[in-house]
Amino acid sequence: MTTREPATESPTEPAAGAAAAPIIEAVGLGRDFVLTEGPFLRRTRRTVSAVQDVSFTVRTGEIVGYLGPNGAGKSSTMKMLTGILTPTAGSVRVAGMEPSRQRTRLAREIGVVFGQRTTLWWDLPLRDSLTLTRHLYRVPAAAHAERLAELTELLELEPFLGTPVRQLSLGQRMRGDLTAALLHAPRLLVLDEPTIGLDVVSKSTIREFLLKINRERGTTILITTHDLGDVERLCDRVMVIDKGRLAFDGGLPELRATVPTPRVLVVDLVAPAPAIEVEGATTVRVDGPRQWLELADNPARVIAEVAREHEVADLTLREPDIEGVVSALYRGTVPAGDRT
Repeated sequence: MTTREPATESPTEPAAGAAAAPIIEAVGLGRDFVLTEGPFLRRTRRTVSAVQDVSFTVRTGEIVGYLGPNGAGKSSTMKMLTGILTPTAGSVRVAGMEPSRQRTRLAREIGVVFGQRTTLWWDLPLRDSLTLTRHLYRVPAAAHAERLAELTELLELEPFLGTPVRQLSLGQRMRGDLTAALLHAPRLLVLDEPTIGLDVVSKSTIREFLLKINRERGTTILITTHDLGDVERLCDRVMVIDKGRLAFDGGLPELRATVPTPRVLVVDLVAPAPAIEVEGATTVRVDGPRQWLELADNPARVIAEVAREHEVADLTLREPDIEGVVSALYRGTVPAGDRT
């Protein structure tokens, strides 16, 4: 994972003490739904808990990944944070407000992008859609022009500002949606699958843009995604929800440590050789001069011994694959005591 620099403070940003204050505070958050089942004359009702006793905070300036399998409770949580759903248990405050009761005020403090839905007007040119967005948020014309010019440059919108939204590619539309979500300078950006279906170039453009606004503006970002490349490139912290409950909350190194998947040392020898035998490691594969060793001991000691006993051309230490780690959490193969 690439290490990100902390967000820098600008004259319009909060003071240093305020910058550390939580922008999201959820305590015992829960949401139940009542389902009606069965034939017409014999229907029964049952309560299903989509989110159960979820508590977390997100500090100003963080980029946090919110992960979980389909049906785990991610979307229900996001809808409660943005005021679309009212919690049936617990409480949540976003930017100091109660979302379901202060939804209109809150909309001026947050930007929301749903990867599979657009907030743009389908038949209007992108420029006109963004102008209508200005009026919805009551952004002064001068501020709108300045922000649009900045976002146009950062997201390379100029070639298709005059194109109707329905004619835009998925990557172009996503950049337009991001612009619409940021024109009113929100403190918090909530993203639901922002890179879904995008090609490699479009994904890279959006990821670099998100890192830039976080670093330079201090914009807090909460992102749900199934693309773990987003997580590794963007997030210093991840939360994993499964079956409505928070299964993990911490950094990527801690997430990897929850799964007993050994690190692998890939050794490129100068010439092919028999399987390397070294205490604290097991050679699991040999392919010509390249060998793969699963580590059960201190990597530094194993590397030093391999280099001392063999002619080594190159060494690579591979951490547990993040996708495998998250999949293990989903399957429930991580001991409960190791999850949080």
